[in-house]
Amino acid sequence: MKKIQSVRGMSDLLPFDSPRWQYLERLVSSLLSRYCYREIRFPLLESTDLFKRTIGEVTDIVEKEMYTFDDRNGDSLSLRPEGTAGCVRACEENGLIFNQIQRLWYQGPMFRHERPQKGRLRQFQQIGVEVFGLDGPDIDVELIQMISQLWSDLGIAGAVTLHLNTLGNIDSRNTYRKTLVDYLDKNKDGLDDDSRRRIHTNPMRILDSKDPATQSLLDGAPNFHDFIDDESRHHFEKLCSYLDALKIPYLINKRLVRGLDYYGKTVFEWVTALLGAQGTICAGGRYDSLVEQLGGKSTPAIGLAMGVERLALLLDAVDVFPDSIDHQIDAYLIAEGDMDSKALELSHYIRESCPFLKLQNHCGGGSLKNRMKKADKSGAKLALIVGEDNSLTVKFLREDRPQMLVTAKEFVELLNDKEIIIN
Repeated sequence: MKKIQSVRGMSDLLPFDSPRWQYLERLVSSLLSRYCYREIRFPLLESTDLFKRTIGEVTDIVEKEMYTFDDRNGDSLSLRPEGTAGCVRACEENGLIFNQIQRLWYQGPMFRHERPQKGRLRQFQQIGVEVFGLDGPDIDVELIQMISQLWSDLGIAGAVTLHLNTLGNIDSRNTYRKTLVDYLDKNKDGLDDDSRRRIHTNPMRILDSKDPATQSLLDGAPNFHDFIDDESRHHFEKLCSYLDALKIPYLINKRLVRGLDYYGKTVFEWVTALLGAQGTICAGGRYDSLVEQLGGKSTPAIGLAMGVERLALLLDAVDVFPDSIDHQIDAYLIAEGDMDSKALELSHYIRESCPFLKLQNHCGGGSLKNRMKKADKSGAKLALIVGEDNSLTVKFLREDRPQMLVTAKEFVELLNDKEIIIN
C-alpha cells in the first residue's frame, strides 16, 4: 500500500524545530505586548469575495494562487492567502474600528499555491500587525521602530536592510499608471513574460520585477516620485525625518511597491542578502482606503507581516539561536525496583514545587542499567533515582560532580537556592 505523504509545499514542524519557533514567537509576542498591541484571531476560511474586493481580481494571488472551493451550500470560500483582509473584516463586523484606535496582532498559517522552494511554501506561517484609526507618520515610525527593536532582540539587526517608499494617493497612482503603461507599451519587447502580462492589469508590480533586462529598461521609465501628491510627499518626508532622529537606517527604494492593490502612501520592507531570492523577511505599509472598500467608514490604517519560516532560516544563517532552547530536559527521574508509583508521586511534588524544571519520568520498565542509559540518552543534566527508602540519588550527567543523596524536599530547596543549577 502506498504511503500517504504531506501535501506538496505544506511541511511538518518537527519536535527538534519547534523549540526554535517557540523562542521566536515568544520574543515577538513579548515585544508586541510591551508596545501595547493586543492579539486577535480570525478564521482560516473566508468568503472568496473578501479577497477579490481587497487584494484585487487581477492580482496573481487571486488569479493563480488562492485555494478556493465551493462548500456544500454553493458558497465560494478560500483559505486566507494573507491576514490583513480577514483582520479588517473581523474588526468591522464586530464594531472595533469606527471612531476607535486599535493596535492588533495575529499569527497563524496562510495559503498560496506557488512553486514551493526554500523560504516559500504553500502553507506558511505569518505574524501580522495592524493599526486602525491613526493617519500620521508617527504611527508608521512606531511600527518601523518596533520591528527594528525586534531585529536587535533577535540578534539579526546587522543582517537586514530597511527599504522605504511612498505610493502616494489613488489619484497620483492613477495618473502615474497611465504614463507608465504608455512607456511600457512602447518598450514591451524588452520586458520579461510576466511583466508583459501585467502591463494592463497590474503595471506597478513591474517596477518590482527581478528580471535584469526589465530592471534595465525601467531605468528610462517615468519617475513615480514626480507624480506624488503634496500630502503624501509631506507625510513621507516627515516619516524620514523621524527615522533620522531615531537613528534608524533606511534606504529609499523608488521601485518598491506592494503586491496587493490596497496599499497607498508609506510602504516598507526589510531585506536580507543571506536567503537568496526569498530575501524579504518583513513587509508592510498603509492601506487607508481598505476599510471603506469593505463597506465601513473611511479609516486610516497601516500594517505589516513577517514570515516565520524565513525568520527562522535567517536566525539559523546568522547563528543566533541560543543553545539553551535546544535543551528540552533538565532532569530524568527513574525508580529502583518496584517504585514506579512512588516515582510518579515524587515527580508530581517536584513539578509543583519547581515549575521552571523540565522533568521527565521514565516509563516502560526495564532494568536500572537500561533506565540509566535512557536517562543519559535523553540529554538531561540530572538523573534522579528514587530509592526504596523514598530518597533521591542525584547523578550529574553533564558535570564532573559527585552524586548526592537527598530527600525530595531537600532537592527542591537545592534547586530554589541555586545550589543545583539547571539553566
